Amino acid sequence: MYQGVVIVGNLGKDPSMRYTPSGQAVTNLNVATSNQYTTASGERVKETTWWRVSVWGKSAENCNNYLRKGSKVLVEGRITVDKETGNPRVFEHNGVWKSTLEMTANNVTFLSSKSENQGVPEGEYPL
Repeated sequence: MYQGVVIVGNLGKDPSMRYTPSGQAVTNLNVATSNQYTTASGERVKETTWWRVSVWGKSAENCNNYLRKGSKVLVEGRITVDKETGNPRVFEHNGVWKSTLEMTANNVTFLSSKSENQGVPEGEYPL
């Protein structure tokens, strides 16, 4: 069995990279995807969904080095669920319960222009 997710969106903040105790690089991306539609009454609605994306290995280093807040990316990967519930991760923030969609990336494609990615060519950076 296989599950896969593809999202295209923009980074909401600069990437955050760290190393595991074994020396493996992991970079976290906050990616916003948007959907716009018009209701039957003519009202335009814009919905934004935030994704927390984990990128591992050499791709993690590339993402950390070349992506910045606002960079457009295409991410292919799998949804990461809460191990206890099998659902999106639920948390409380300032007294309000929220949930987050998380995914682990298999591939990250840089979609922003070369100048936006600091001279790195557009393209796919597989894990």
